[in-house]
Amino acid sequence: MKAVYDPAQAQHDPQFFLVKGRQLESTEQPERATRLLSGLSQSSIEVVAPSDFGAAPREAIHTARYLRFLETAHQQWQALPNTSEEVIANIHPLQKPANYPQSIIGRAGWHMADTACPLGVNTWDAACRSSNTALTATQMVLDGAQFSYALCRPPGHHAYADMAGGFCFMNNVAIAAEYARKTHQRVVILDVDVHHGNGTQGIFYQRADVLTVSIHADPNNFYPFFWGHANEKGEQDGQGFNLNLPLPLLSGDKVFLDALEQAGRAIADFDPGILIVALGLDASETDPLRGLSVTTEGFSKIGRAIAGFGLPTVFVQEGGYLSDILADNLSAVLTGAQSESGNGN
Repeated sequence: MKAVYDPAQAQHDPQFFLVKGRQLESTEQPERATRLLSGLSQSSIEVVAPSDFGAAPREAIHTARYLRFLETAHQQWQALPNTSEEVIANIHPLQKPANYPQSIIGRAGWHMADTACPLGVNTWDAACRSSNTALTATQMVLDGAQFSYALCRPPGHHAYADMAGGFCFMNNVAIAAEYARKTHQRVVILDVDVHHGNGTQGIFYQRADVLTVSIHADPNNFYPFFWGHANEKGEQDGQGFNLNLPLPLLSGDKVFLDALEQAGRAIADFDPGILIVALGLDASETDPLRGLSVTTEGFSKIGRAIAGFGLPTVFVQEGGYLSDILADNLSAVLTGAQSESGNGN
C-alpha cells in the first residue's frame, strides 16, 4: 500500500468553530496531518505526492457557481469593510424558494451550511490539492493496487454539490467515485466516520450506479442532525441504493462491527468493481468530539473486515481529531487491512 499527501494542504488552518453557541478553536487543525503521517510511518507505508488532475473531476461533482464561490469568496469578502479574516456565513436562506444573491454575504449563506467551514485565504488551494490527493490514490487502485490511502485535508464528506459544511468544501470521496465510474460500472462508498456523510448521500441520492453506505452516530442527537436516519434510502433511480446505519451514542466495537457486517452484505449484493472508504477515525473512544467509542483494536478489526470484502479499496481520510492515539488508530486500520489481504500492495 502507498499513501498520498500534499504538505501544502497544511496551509488551510481554520480558526473559527462554534459549539453550542461558544466560539472554540477548530478541531480540524493542520496538526492532524502530522499525527496521521506518524501513523503511516508506524505502518512503514510510503508517502507520495499527488498528481494534478485539473478541474474536470471536481466539475463533474460540484456546480460551476459553487466552485466559483470557493475560488473567489475570500478575496471578495476581504474587499468589504469590517469583515472577519475568514468567510463565515451569518445568514442562510430558509427552506423555501429563493433567489441566488449577488452579495458575497448572501452567497456565503447560500453555499455554507454552518459555521464549521470558515473559508480562509488558502482554503481553495488546499481543497483542490485534497481532491487531487483522493484522485491520485484512486488512480493507484485503478492501475492495479489492492489498497491505497489518501491523507486529505480539508476533508470532504459533508460537502454537497453546491454547499460546504462541517469542515468540508469539496467532496473528495464523491469526486473519486465519479472518476472511478469511468472504469467501473458500479462503485460503492462506505463511510465509517462518526458523522453521517450527508453531502455524499445528497450527491448520489437519485443514482443507482453508486451505492452509498454510512455507519455513524445517531443523528437524532449528533451532527449533522437533519440527515443520516435509517429511513433515507434514496429516491427515483437511487431508491434502495443508500443505506444508513445509525448507532447509539458511545456504543463500542461490537455494535460498530455488527453494522459493518450488515454493510458488507449490502455491498456484496451490489457487486461493485471498487470500494471507496470515507475513513473517519473520530469514532475513537478518545476523540474530542465523543460520538462513539471504538478502541484501537476495534479499528484494526474494521480494517480487516473491510479488506475481507475482497474489493480494490481506496481509503480517503475524513475526520479523526487530536488525541494521543490518532496515529495508532490509523496504523491499526491500514495494517489490519493489509494483514487480512495477506499482502502490502
